[in-house]
Amino acid sequence: MIPRRTAAWLFIPFLLASALASDTAKHLTKEERIEIIRGLNAERVFARVLFPMGKTGLTLKNGSIVAPKEGELRQLLADNGPAAKPGDRALITNVEFRGNGIRFEINGGPRKRQKWYQRVQVGGMGGTVPLSQGDTTNNPHGSYVDLQFEKFIPSLTPTQVKQMLAPVLDFNAQSAAEAYLKTLPPKVSNAIKDHKVLVGMDREMVSMAKGRAPKKVRERDGNVEYEEWIYGAPPQEVEFVRLVGDEVVRVETMKVDGEKIVRTAKEVEIKKPEAVAQSQEPQPRPANAPTLRRPGEQPTDPQPAGGVAPLPRPTPGDTPTSAPTPGSDPTKPQ
Repeated sequence: MIPRRTAAWLFIPFLLASALASDTAKHLTKEERIEIIRGLNAERVFARVLFPMGKTGLTLKNGSIVAPKEGELRQLLADNGPAAKPGDRALITNVEFRGNGIRFEINGGPRKRQKWYQRVQVGGMGGTVPLSQGDTTNNPHGSYVDLQFEKFIPSLTPTQVKQMLAPVLDFNAQSAAEAYLKTLPPKVSNAIKDHKVLVGMDREMVSMAKGRAPKKVRERDGNVEYEEWIYGAPPQEVEFVRLVGDEVVRVETMKVDGEKIVRTAKEVEIKKPEAVAQSQEPQPRPANAPTLRRPGEQPTDPQPAGGVAPLPRPTPGDTPTSAPTPGSDPTKPQ
């Protein structure tokens, strides 16, 4: 008969083996990777958020965007612009598995991929020259989204992956207008469906709600410039939508019976990423910056605000000379 303590020690390897087997079963298999690539690569989707252009994309984890942060995203959008805006149609051009995450490239990704002929080089006595001289490093239109997990990529189906990407990509929308409406607050979305303009909307929302304005007038109220979009004409109902910049600040409706309705109080608050202005402070001059001064010559005073630079100071050893007078011999000292 085996002692109870010895039997427990003999049973531990079996527990470890079963635990490892169950843990391995949770990992994404090779067949599941192939199914995800087949199900999502070259898939046409609609963007639900702003995707920044360039080498920095979005990172999605546990159903929310964890990177870049709001301030960094504003800076990226100010520097490079958006690769896709809410409601824009986009294309998943590549699916790549990276450690504990999956990268989905949008509209070609941040880098251009080389064609086979772009890797061909022609050799000669002077060395080799690429057959294609085009720039293949940057893609000015692409971005990506990284779907991150805790420790490893679990067992997933293409449908589950689409559900995880739902906060940033819409796979179910039938049109760009439908995808755009899903990105808006319910109050704004319902107003657009009812073809109603609310104070606080932007130009794109007004166009979605009422269509292109038949008539636009630019005016000035004191120091404020505004644009009036006019919908309708007498004897029908006429609506005047006033925009200052990109925001609706006033809606005036003239009814058929002569009643006048004016709305100026903000009815919706639209939060948009603001562009970050670049710093205009002068940067320090590098120590090894090129200069036209002679060795040992001290820098002159900075240029004044009037735009006229001071005359250069004479260096030691230089002897100032006066200009020769008319009729005199320039070779003789004056």
